[in-house]
Amino acid sequence: MTNHLELRQRRARLIREAGSMQHALEAGTFEQFQDVTLSEALLLGLLNQGVRKFVGVFGHGSTDIAEVLRTYQQAGLVRVFNVRNETEASHAAAQLRWQYGERAAVVTSIGPGALHAFAGSLVAQSNGLGVYYIFGDETTHNEGPNMQQIARREQDLYLRLTSTMGGCYSLGTPEAVFTALKWGYNSVFNPAREEPFFLLLPMNVQGQVITGMNLAELPLPARIAGEIHADQAGCDAAAETIRRYRRITVKVGGGARTLEPDVLARFLELSGAVYVHGPQVPGILPDGHERNMTVGGSKGSISGNFAMENCELAIVIGARGVCQWDSSGTAWRTTREIININTRLEDALHYNRSLPLVGDCTTVLRQLNAILETDAAGSRDDWHTLCRRKRGEWDAFRQQRIENPLIYDSKWGRQLLTQPAVLERAIGFADSRDAVKIFDAGDVQANGFQLVRDSQPRRTYSDTGSSYMGFAVSALLASSMSESPVYSIAFTGDGSFLMSPQILLDAVQFNLRGMIVLLDNRRMAAISGLQAAQYGADFATDDQVEVDYVQLARAFKGVSAFGGVETLADLDDALATAYDYDGLSIVYVPVYSGPDELGGLGVFGSWNVGNWCDQVQSEKHRIGL
Repeated sequence: MTNHLELRQRRARLIREAGSMQHALEAGTFEQFQDVTLSEALLLGLLNQGVRKFVGVFGHGSTDIAEVLRTYQQAGLVRVFNVRNETEASHAAAQLRWQYGERAAVVTSIGPGALHAFAGSLVAQSNGLGVYYIFGDETTHNEGPNMQQIARREQDLYLRLTSTMGGCYSLGTPEAVFTALKWGYNSVFNPAREEPFFLLLPMNVQGQVITGMNLAELPLPARIAGEIHADQAGCDAAAETIRRYRRITVKVGGGARTLEPDVLARFLELSGAVYVHGPQVPGILPDGHERNMTVGGSKGSISGNFAMENCELAIVIGARGVCQWDSSGTAWRTTREIININTRLEDALHYNRSLPLVGDCTTVLRQLNAILETDAAGSRDDWHTLCRRKRGEWDAFRQQRIENPLIYDSKWGRQLLTQPAVLERAIGFADSRDAVKIFDAGDVQANGFQLVRDSQPRRTYSDTGSSYMGFAVSALLASSMSESPVYSIAFTGDGSFLMSPQILLDAVQFNLRGMIVLLDNRRMAAISGLQAAQYGADFATDDQVEVDYVQLARAFKGVSAFGGVETLADLDDALATAYDYDGLSIVYVPVYSGPDELGGLGVFGSWNVGNWCDQVQSEKHRIGL
C-alpha cells in the first residue's frame, strides 16, 4: 500500500514539474505504461482536459476518489472544495463555467448525495453548461443491495436516471475509462451546445488497477472550430426574406450569450429591425441603444412584448423557445415568417414557417451583414418610431414604481420598501462598482430582469431556464473557485435563501468576498401573485414566521450582516458598508408584497399554466407556429 501511494505521489510530482502529463511523456521523464487505479486514471484524464477543480461532498461511495484527490491537491495540481451540500456544489460548478469560463467536476457519494447533485444539474442542462459529475455507484458483484442505492433489484438504475439529463457512462470495468472520457469531452466541450456528463464509478471498481495502462491513450483536448458558418444559399434566402418585410424584430436567447455586440448592432442597422432580449442576456446590446426594446416574454416589458407581438418577421437567435421566453408560443401573433439562427437543427426548427440557419450566432450575422451591406433593406423608420414610443411607455411605467418606494404592508403592519425600488437601487450600486449580478428564482428574479440596464454583456446571470431556488447564493462560491474572481452580488428572496443557506459556512471556509441582498416578504411572492391573478386568492405560499436573518448570518463567524433598512438612504448605507467588508456580507431588507400595482412590475405576456392553459393553447394553435 505504501509503495502504491509513493508511486502516485511520484506521478503527481513529475506532472507538476513538467507542466502536464503530456509534456512529461514527451520528455521521457514519465513512463508511458504504468499500473494505475481507475480513480487515478480518471483524474489524469480530466487533467488532460483542463479540469483541475473538484467540488462536492465525500461519502462512503467516494473514499477512493477522495484519496487520489488528496494526493494531487498536495502536489498543487488540483483544488478540492468540500462544501456542505451537493446541490450547492452543482450550482457553483455551473456558475464557474457560466461566469468565468472555467470547468469543474462535481464529486458525490452514492444515493441521496448523487440525487442532490443530479437535481442541481438541471441548471447546467437548461443553460447549456458543460460540467462533469462523478458519482459513486453500487458494486458490480451484486453481493446484495448497497446502502443508499435505489432500492429495486434492477441493474444500472443510476445510469438510466442520469441518461435523461445528459451524457453518461458507467465504469463497470476500469479499462473503459478511455471511452468514458472521450464521450465526456464530447458533451462537456461541445461547441454546438454543452451539457453535463455523468461518470458513475462503482465502489469496488474505483480502486482496481489497470495493469500496464497506456497513459498516452488518455484523450487529449481537440481543436474545435470556434466559427460555424451557415450555408451561403440559406444566408442569401434569409437576406431576401429580410428585404420583403417592414416590421422586423430580433429576439435573442441564452444560447447567444457570446454574440458580439458590434456585429449585432450593425445587423440591426442594416436590417432595420428592433431588438428584444431574453432574461438571461441583457447587455449584449446596451440598454440605452435606440433599437433596444428590452426584455420580452411572459414577464417581459411593454415595449419588448409589443415588438414581438406586432412584427411580421421574427429573427430568433440562440434560443430553445422556453415557455416564458415567447409567452408559450403566443408572442408571435402577427409573425408571418421566422429566421432561426442556432447551432442545433432541432432548435433552429422549433417554429413552423422557419428558415433555419445552422451556425454560431456571430458568424452567421457576419454572413448576413456582408450580404445586406451590398443591398441594404429599405427604410423601416415607422416601425422603429412606433416601437420607441412603446419603449418610452415602459420607461415611464418603470420609473413610476421607482419613485413610489414605500407601501403599507398589512402583514408587517408598517410601510415597507417595494422590490422594484430596492432592486433598482441595489442594481445601480452593483453597476457603479462593476460587480456581477446573480438573480435567484422567484419574484426577485422576475423584477430583476425587468430592471437591469446593462451596457455590456455578461454582467447579469439569471437561471431562467430551470428557475432553481437557491441557485444565486450557491453560485457566489464560483468566485472563490475562479482563477480571476470578480466581486459578485446575489439577489435572493427569503424563500430561495432558505432553500440553500450553506453558503454562510462555505463562504468563510473558502474566503469568498461577495454580497447577498436578501429581500424578505415572508412568502413565495411570485406564486402568490400568480394564484391571485388566476384564481383570485393565494394559497399555501406565505408564512407567519419571523426570522432574524441578520442574527442567523452573524452566527457564522466571518459573515457580516446588515439590517435595519427602512428607507432607500438606509439601503445605500448598508450596501456601501457591506461592499467594504472583506468577506461575505448580507444586506437584509423587508419588502412589500400585496395587491398594490406599484409594488411590482407587472406581467405583459401570456403563459401556459393553471387556468390560462386553454386560452393560451388555443391562441398558440391559431397562430400556427
